[in-house]
Amino acid sequence: MTYCVAACLDAGLVFLSDSRTNAGVDQVSVARKLNVFEQPGDRVMVLLTSGNLAISQAVVNLLAQLDSDSPDSLWSAPDMYEAARRVGEAVRRVHDRDAEALSEHGVDFNINLIFGGQIGAERGRLFQIYSAGNFIESSPDVPYVQIGEAKYGKPILDRVLRPDTSLDEAAKCALISMDSTLRSNISVGLPLDMLVYESGALRVTHFAHIDEDNEYFRMIRKTWGERLRQVFGEIADPSWTQAQSTGSLAAAGRLHQPHRLTPGGGAADPAPLQVLAQDPGGTQAS
Repeated sequence: MTYCVAACLDAGLVFLSDSRTNAGVDQVSVARKLNVFEQPGDRVMVLLTSGNLAISQAVVNLLAQLDSDSPDSLWSAPDMYEAARRVGEAVRRVHDRDAEALSEHGVDFNINLIFGGQIGAERGRLFQIYSAGNFIESSPDVPYVQIGEAKYGKPILDRVLRPDTSLDEAAKCALISMDSTLRSNISVGLPLDMLVYESGALRVTHFAHIDEDNEYFRMIRKTWGERLRQVFGEIADPSWTQAQSTGSLAAAGRLHQPHRLTPGGGAADPAPLQVLAQDPGGTQAS
């Protein structure tokens, strides 16, 4: 499995991927999942991959082999939306070629992609592309995209990322998101690839290959864990009295009792699980 995350901000774009690939617990390997299509001064496009590694590599190689004269080439796309459409078309071409054979061997056609960058004077844009070749674009309300093992690292992204977040803060946020995923899922692993693109640069701004010896990432992992435990310890423990206070969990009333069962399967306290509003005539409100 994998975890990749990217953010599209006013200041530019941030991309981060792990590199673990596996076909079972005894077949763990490393494969880089961040691919850059760069023509300095004209365009920078970044493609992150997850899913079946053979399918991902087939799509990336197909895109790389198309020269600028091809109508499906990323190098001739007039804008990022058209470039995303061409990536989706490459996914469909690989599907048409390989999906039937994969199905005969019980293998699903499984690929998810993050694709983002900037072409010319157009603003930077970010897309998520699915196995069917269709795609969605990030928005100011949700300025990030995740693929792979997304759930573990999502909370920090929701709390921190905004369109006006700086690139350095977004990079830090992405690394914390990755650390949360690494701690909770063994199918995601080091080393990491991080790329930061500053809007208007039309060339890669910063790139880092991060392994277990990277001092900054080690500091992130240590500091984030310590500060979480510190804040957790500073939050008041719950009170079990019925006093009206911010620390009290308990309250009076029938619904604030457990649903008790008696021998024979009866309910000693059949409190309703749901209360419906009723009008004065006794009928349920719609």
